[in-house]
Amino acid sequence: MKRALQSCLIVAGSLFTATVAHAHISVSGPAFAGATHEASFGVGHGCDGADTYRVKVQIPAGVTSVRPMDSTFGKAALEKDAEGNVTAVVWTKPLADVLPADTSYYKLTLRFKVPETPFKTLYFPTVQTCRTADGTETIAEWVDTSTEHGSHGADAGAPAALPAPALSILPPRAPGWNKYTVNEHVHDLSVFNDALIVWAGKAAYSPNPSTQSLIMTEPDTEVLTMIHPGTEIWVKY
Repeated sequence: MKRALQSCLIVAGSLFTATVAHAHISVSGPAFAGATHEASFGVGHGCDGADTYRVKVQIPAGVTSVRPMDSTFGKAALEKDAEGNVTAVVWTKPLADVLPADTSYYKLTLRFKVPETPFKTLYFPTVQTCRTADGTETIAEWVDTSTEHGSHGADAGAPAALPAPALSILPPRAPGWNKYTVNEHVHDLSVFNDALIVWAGKAAYSPNPSTQSLIMTEPDTEVLTMIHPGTEIWVKY
């Protein structure tokens, strides 16, 4: 570890605050591989002024022991496949509770076992149904699992696909330095947004702008932009 970077880490550790980007339907995270995670799905708005009436969250393969919580929004129901695996959770608001306008934020929670796949992203495609006072229903499908959200290869003027809630899976960690062997392609280093610094050989990355600036100017140090499978890394939390 270079001395200048080491000094910067001491300062960064006292100032660093993780930031999270939220889609209109978000999921709380990150989650840790092999652990039980309690995820809250935030429904930021309805559809064109109409209140949200139903939310269906699809459960990705590998997620097990799914247990939803009933909400003030409405009760939860499970959908299962022929083998008994939970494939979706549906929350439905009682018709009498549907609001005349889109004025509320909703939070829907479920607990599940996270698969043993660190550095992968879990996508929860979600269908949101809204209802107006006269009973007209509209649907918003938050199902795009790409990182382009419909922009890559989309026809001009076509509506952009709505991003599915995405949950990053991290390996277990301890305060200080952690050594991992990454078995996935990691192109989005935002999975390290709560880390102080990441080292892979002579390359380094930090979500802290001051530390990242030092990395960019430090002799014999490369800027880490992606991680390939089989790479050994050191991460300081």
